[in-house]
Amino acid sequence: MFLKSLTLKGFKSFADTTVMELEPGVTVVVGPNGSGKSNVVDAIAWVLGAQAPSAVRSQKMDDVIFAGTEKRPALGRAEVVLTLDNSAGLLPIEFTEVTVGRTLFRSGESEYSINGVECRLLDVQELLSDAGVGRQQHVIISQGQIDAVLNARPEDRRAIIEEAAGVLKYRKRKEKAERRLDSTEANLLRVQDLIREVRRQLRPLERQAEAARRHGELVAELKTLQIFVAGREIASTRARLVALAGDKANGARSEQELRSRLAELDTLVLSSEAELTALGDTGVSDQLVRVEQLRERARGLAALLAERRRSMERDRSQFMDADVMASLEVDAAALRAELDSINAELAVVDPEREALESDEAEFAARREAAGDEEVPEMPTPVAASAAAEVRGELRTLRAADERDRAELQRVATRIAQLDDRALRLAADVERLGNEYESAEGAAARIEGDVRGQSERRTAAESSLDAATQASAGAAASLAHWNARVEVLREALETARSRAGLQHLADVDGVVGALVDLIRIEDGWE
Repeated sequence: MFLKSLTLKGFKSFADTTVMELEPGVTVVVGPNGSGKSNVVDAIAWVLGAQAPSAVRSQKMDDVIFAGTEKRPALGRAEVVLTLDNSAGLLPIEFTEVTVGRTLFRSGESEYSINGVECRLLDVQELLSDAGVGRQQHVIISQGQIDAVLNARPEDRRAIIEEAAGVLKYRKRKEKAERRLDSTEANLLRVQDLIREVRRQLRPLERQAEAARRHGELVAELKTLQIFVAGREIASTRARLVALAGDKANGARSEQELRSRLAELDTLVLSSEAELTALGDTGVSDQLVRVEQLRERARGLAALLAERRRSMERDRSQFMDADVMASLEVDAAALRAELDSINAELAVVDPEREALESDEAEFAARREAAGDEEVPEMPTPVAASAAAEVRGELRTLRAADERDRAELQRVATRIAQLDDRALRLAADVERLGNEYESAEGAAARIEGDVRGQSERRTAAESSLDAATQASAGAAASLAHWNARVEVLREALETARSRAGLQHLADVDGVVGALVDLIRIEDGWE
């Protein structure tokens, strides 16, 4: 492989397009001072990737662009194209000629190309590195450097020889591998720290997840208990309804008996009225009128009692409906008002009863005063008996009213108890619902944190695996290049030794190496 041609345009002193054809072997560029001989070498270094302005003898990089003269204006860009012969196939590309180009604009933008295709600087370096002509892998010796090489210390001379021998390429690769290895080790440390942090965070998250699961179990148990309590309440209510149905039947029988007795009373009163009418007694007629009024009032009370029992029956039939529970208190208030009305009616009946008793006494006195008059004795006892019956019925109604009041009071008490129980259950349900919602929110947050931690842990494990693989690859690459360096170092030492021996063989008075001039006895080698 050799340099085949060099094309310059706008680079330093080459304002016009200049093409230099190069041949295999040694090429010499001659000319007077200031003719641009050094600019040719700078162009080769620049197109191969030189980045420092000092590498091309400039203060800043845009100084390589033709600055102009009195007769020619300055140009806006510098362009250099170097053609390499690749007939030996040293470059990893399927072309016999490889053209590398670089263009710099005054705006600071820079372009690279390979065979006319735009590319990156890294692509150029990777292409030329294997052939030893990449950036920092070729040697350009300027004026004055030959004396520096001859007068350099052995260590500096060794560095120059290694650079010329191509060892620098492997040293750069070794440094790059070491940097990658250091970066991999740093990544491993960060991954280990991340794993420790994730593990530290997993413990409280596991406790929170366990608390969330326990909360779910408690909520399920609470629902079961609520269902059980509701079942017990329903069973108790049904038993109460059965008892109320029995009370209804008993009340119906009592009402039937009351109606029978009222019918008998009506018959007795009618017969008494007929007898008293036959007597023609005005006082007795007045008493009969009062008895009739009392009977009508008793009938009204009986009808009121029947209506009240029907109302109670309707209330009991609706006892199972949860929506009617709220109206029981209103119905109880209405029943209490009705009872007050009944008491008021009874308060009206009591004076009439007392007046009836007074009239009976007056009637008895008048009967005694009548003396020997032939007055049938039956009507008076009949009227007295009718009044007694009415009083008995009133007492019965009063007793039934007391029982109804007691029953209503018991129902009201039970309703109040059920209301309190419902309020407590509603409060408990609301509280548990709030706790359940809070727990669900906490559980959702915990699950999200657990998922996030799991994802981060998975990512960390993936990063750890990748870093481990990269570390192993870097270690293998480092070992490979270390071995290559050792082999090259040994080859260099061997070459130095041979070169030294060859040089000494040409010196007058030197007859050869000591090992070749002496004979060693067997056993002492």
